[in-house]
Amino acid sequence: MGLFDFFKKKETAPEAQEALDKGLEKTKDGFFNKITKAVAGKSSVDDEVLDNLEEVLVTSDVGVSTTLKIIKRIEERVAKDKYLNTSELNFILRDEIQLLLSENNSNDFRQFEYGDHKPYVIMVVGVNGVGKTTTIGKLAHKLKESGLKVVLGAADTFRAAAVDQIKLWGERVGVRVVAQAMGSDPASVAFDTLQSAVSSGEDVVIIDTAGRLHNKIGLMNELGKIKQVMQKVVPGAPHEILLVLDASTGQNAFEQCKQFTEATDVNALAITKLDGTAKGGVVIGISDQFRIPVKYIGVGEKIGDLQLFDKKEFVNSLFK
Repeated sequence: MGLFDFFKKKETAPEAQEALDKGLEKTKDGFFNKITKAVAGKSSVDDEVLDNLEEVLVTSDVGVSTTLKIIKRIEERVAKDKYLNTSELNFILRDEIQLLLSENNSNDFRQFEYGDHKPYVIMVVGVNGVGKTTTIGKLAHKLKESGLKVVLGAADTFRAAAVDQIKLWGERVGVRVVAQAMGSDPASVAFDTLQSAVSSGEDVVIIDTAGRLHNKIGLMNELGKIKQVMQKVVPGAPHEILLVLDASTGQNAFEQCKQFTEATDVNALAITKLDGTAKGGVVIGISDQFRIPVKYIGVGEKIGDLQLFDKKEFVNSLFK
């Protein structure tokens, strides 16, 4: 069973949809309050409404570049149909956001399946505090639930707390954790984890890494070394380099995405803490601007509140 197959089967459940709707409540409230104010007293979509809408999108952390694309598309529709009124604006906006995300992410997460890779190796990157370890724990839980054998590698040896957290998640979820003493070579931990997974016949390996950005060259070198040693054990590893971003940091998440994509070959994103912020618009902007599939979203604190990102469901939920 592919990773995608499992999540797709699970996430269509009504409780998953309910969790998504609840997780986006703060973003929806802020977004629609702003749109309501933007069109107050207007009967048609004119230049002033479009200017106001542009401001709404930018202040909702959609990002300037993505906002301008969306506004241009709406302008084209307004020019084509002179009778558009403000009550139709939500429908038009939803359609254009969905279209934009579909066009810009033709290579969606369906490309990243467990497939024939055994073990399937995921290297997780991101700054400290974004929910990286929690995401690893929740992902391990989901995969174990599906019947896959999972092992975690505690390669963030820079912080004792990171190793302890991974061990706690391993105990909680019931998966093995490979760890060394604090200050050990992260590449050595990754090497040991993969060797252990191969000999034990485990299906998925998830490697945590240090979240330091103050020295990008150092980060590049460290991640590069981890990849090299993993490939000695499992050719082609890591199959997935997952960057974890915290939605509540807004524009800062864009900067982190820029830094990490320059440092390593990120091919999947996880955007966390959507339930605790009104800045859910970052999902739209980051998905559009970086052309990297948003694969997972965190919509709550419960162990099951990590979901595969579905662009259509996300936008529909935002506009409910």
